[in-house]
Amino acid sequence: ERDVEKFLVQEIKKIGGKAFKFVSPGTLGVPDRLICLQGGIACFVELKRPGGKPRPVQRFILLYLYHQGQRVAVVDNKDTAKALVRRLCKQKGGDAL
Repeated sequence: ERDVEKFLVQEIKKIGGKAFKFVSPGTLGVPDRLICLQGGIACFVELKRPGGKPRPVQRFILLYLYHQGQRVAVVDNKDTAKALVRRLCKQKGGDAL
């Protein structure tokens, strides 16, 4: 999980964004990172080891955020990290990587 997280943070930095470590004391299941890009693009990201799946409380929080209109993603390897970066680039009107 740590390698995937490091890779995602680097890829977001390459496109001029930030991938903040997200913590919410007293709230279980919050996503690991909050990605912020120019143009008001934001996405909550849950990071997992390759093949890993969110725990039920994490799924609940991701679905809650999604139904509130937020972008959410689960990233478990470098390919899903790259796909997320490409999607976010398209949404902000930039070139896909």
